[in-house]
Order: sequence, then C-alpha cells, then structure tokens
Amino acid sequence: MQIVSQNAKSLKKIKNALISVYHKEGLDEIIKTLNNLGITIYSTGGTFKFIQDLGVEAKTVESLTSYPSILGGRVKTLHPKVFGGILGRRDLDEDKSQMAEYEIPEIDLVIVDLYPFEQTVTAGGTEQEIIEKIDIGGTSLIRAAAKNFEDVLILASSNLYGSFLNLLKEKSGKSSKEDRKFYAAHAFNISSHYDTAIFNYFDTGKIDAFKQSVQKSKALRYGENPHQKGLYFGKQDEVFEQLHGKEISYNNLIDLDAAVNLIKEFSEPTFAILKHNNACGLASHPQLVNAWKDALAGDPVSAFGGVLITNRNIGIKTAKEINKLFFEIILAPGYEKNALEVLKSKKNRIILLEKSFNFPNKQFRSALNGVLVQDKDLKVEGENDLKNVTKTKPSEQEIKDLLFANIIVKHTKSNTIVLVKNGQLIASGVGQTSRVDALKQAIEKAGSFEFDLKGAVMASDAFFPFSDSVEIAHKAGITSVIQPGGSVRDQESIDYCNKNNMSMVFTGTRHFKH
Repeated sequence: MQIVSQNAKSLKKIKNALISVYHKEGLDEIIKTLNNLGITIYSTGGTFKFIQDLGVEAKTVESLTSYPSILGGRVKTLHPKVFGGILGRRDLDEDKSQMAEYEIPEIDLVIVDLYPFEQTVTAGGTEQEIIEKIDIGGTSLIRAAAKNFEDVLILASSNLYGSFLNLLKEKSGKSSKEDRKFYAAHAFNISSHYDTAIFNYFDTGKIDAFKQSVQKSKALRYGENPHQKGLYFGKQDEVFEQLHGKEISYNNLIDLDAAVNLIKEFSEPTFAILKHNNACGLASHPQLVNAWKDALAGDPVSAFGGVLITNRNIGIKTAKEINKLFFEIILAPGYEKNALEVLKSKKNRIILLEKSFNFPNKQFRSALNGVLVQDKDLKVEGENDLKNVTKTKPSEQEIKDLLFANIIVKHTKSNTIVLVKNGQLIASGVGQTSRVDALKQAIEKAGSFEFDLKGAVMASDAFFPFSDSVEIAHKAGITSVIQPGGSVRDQESIDYCNKNNMSMVFTGTRHFKH
C-alpha cells in the first residue's frame, strides 16, 4: 500500500510509542524496527511480555501512570498521563506547559487493536463472554490518537502492518501529516464499524436507527452496465462456494439473491430458471430431472443465458439434460461427482454450491438521498389462509397450484400475473403498468409455447379493481384464481366467477414487489 505525499515540513519524528494489542501476529518486526530506531515503547499486560520475549526493552503503562491495572483488566490505560500524552497539542503552549508540569511524555505512535467482539458473537459465545469483548480502552485510544493526527500516528489494524513497516524504514521513524491522516481515516473506519456491530447486537428493533457497516468490498467487473463501476460489500462466501467458472458480476449477484429467496419457499424437489430477477421457468416434481424439463418448457427462449437454481442435489441424469442449454449460473445444494464434471464442460459457466444460511429479516435499498428499510416479506400462505369467496370451490389439485402460483407471484416484479398448471409455471406477465396488461402478456406467452390453459390457475400480486381480469382469464380457459382481495369492487369479480363456474380464493395479503 503506498502512502501519498511527503511534505518535508510536516515530517515528525516518532519518539514514544504505546503498544497494546489483542492479536500479536506480525507485530514482531515492527517492534524490532521501533527498537532499532531508538523509539521508547510503553506497553501493557500480554503485549509487554510479548515485547520482552523478543529481547526488546519496554516500559509498562503502570510505570507511567503509577496506577495498576484494575477490575480484571477492564481499566489499564484510562489515565490522564496516557491520554494526555496522546491528545496533547504539541504547538499549543498551554498544553506543553501542562504536559511538562505533570511529566507527561509525548506519545507519537499508538498501536492498538480491538477485542474480537464480532468473532465472539459469531462463535456463539455466552452473553457474558460477548460483553467482556466490548473494548473500552482500545476504542478510546484509537479515537484519541486519530483525533490528534496532527501529531500522532494511529495503527489500529494488523492489516496495515505491512504498509506501516515500509513507512518506518523509508522515513527512518518519521511520518508526514498526510501519512497520519491516512491512518486516522482507517482508525475511524475500524472504530465506527466496531460500534455498529455492538449496536446491532443490542438492538431489538425498538430503536429507530439504520446502521450497517461492512469492512471488505469486492471489486466487480463493472456495475449494472459496463460504463458503471461496481463493488460488492458483503459475505457471499457464507451463501455459496464457487466451484467453477468466471468471476461473478453485479447482475449475477442480483439474480442470485432473487433465486435463493425464491427457492427457499419450496419443500418439494423444485427447479427454477430466472432472468432479470424474475422466474421464467419453475416446476416441482418428485423426480428432479422432470422438474428441470418442466421448468425449461415454461419458457425455453428466456431460459437461454439464465440463472438456474434447485433445492436438491444434482445427479448425472439431470446434469446431462441441463448441459444441453446455454446458461450462465447454476446453484444447488450438492452435485454428484460425475454430474459436476459434465457441468464443468463449459469454461465460463458459473457453478455454485449453496451453503446453509439465513437471510436477515430486514431489507434496505437506496432511494433519493436516503435509505428505505422494511421488514422482509416472510408471509407464506397455506391452505388455511385461503378464503373461498365463490360458489365453486377449487379442487385439491387447484389448491396446490394456487399456493404454488402464489409463491411465484410474491417473487415476481409488480404488476404481475402468474399462470400455473400441475405444479408448473406456464407463463407470467411481469412488471406491467396494469394488471390487465400483465394477464394478456402471460396468456400470449403461454400460447406461444402451445400450453393449454384449460384447467390452469391464476395468481395476482394485488386485488382486481374491476372484473375485466377474471373475464379475460375465463375466456382463456383458466378455472381458478388466487388474489388478496380488498377492492371496493371485489363483488364484481366474485359475481363473474359465480356466473361462469370459476373458483376464487382471497388471501388477505398483498405481495407487491417493486
């Protein structure tokens, strides 16, 4: 890592250093270099012993403060002689006078890291173990040193040891203001991330605040389009492992997010094909290879270059069928060895192994100059949620198809209509400005692939304000409808269904997806 600028007038010699770290890996060479440069080192506890074991002389913080570490180590460095040495302004006569009066040394370098709070939470530590990993002295030292970057250099992460060591050697123990400000920015990034993690641990959802912090980013080939820069902040390795193929793109990640959320709703062997965040093919079948064939048949044109996902392990028979199609990504919970070899036959094809994980229950997205946050749509309707509103009741197969269609409609861009028959997505109309247009699009699409809509069911993401949609559906052969209900003109749709022996159920829940 290269540090910018070197204004000679701002170069300051490091005379005294305070070192107190939890993680000591990679610290030895820095300590030896500081010692060779004649820099006095103050330290605490285990770090002091670590320095001594290297054969390097150091002073204890207790020798500076004349006060022991107390409360089981909770209070070690919280003392005016420590913080005065860090915060004292070297160019202010009043500060210099007080530091001289109280024999406070100028501390020019602080090397401190923080207790592993997040790691303790992730490892399932007890509440007491987690609380004890909330660092007080460390964060205070980091903030104090970063605040006084005019005179003090703060090193708050072992990730920066390499660049700092180069700086020490290149400038013989001196640093410029630009150097110190660079490390101060990193320090505030670390402390703010730490505080965010602690807040999110304590927050029960009752505090009206939006706090997110992700330390690592991954540079993507580009954003949504080639002229846009793209970065990913997150932990995709918690969701899947990449087994084969080219680098995952911005659009790939968005499609994968939609695919994973969709497939989690199904318990039977299911295959889905997604394009631009919408399912263009989806089917459930006891035999996975048949689920694949039915999903592909739903829209073999849109499936070209799509994202494939299933909730079952892929065997050789299914792999051979899938391999006939050009697709970009496949995600599954497992692959037979010979099936994986078949799928790897295309060099750039992205093959992902899904891991066991849970999504957070909150969603957020940027809007205008802010962020929108909402509860995730976790509602999944079951048979007990269906309210029959027509004289004709749906058959057992129609109920299964209605619930199947309702899951798909929940994960499809509004306005949307989904048509299903015998556990297979026949067609959908997505992202239309009117529900009638969505229905007409779905019917036309089903017809283009020669599907017989007689006996099919229809799902809508929101209510019908008029009876025109059910009339169009009936004339196409659709026999049963699932919708939220709630329109002041619901009765018009109900009356039409009653006159034409159609069944209709209300769920009472709208599933908009914008």
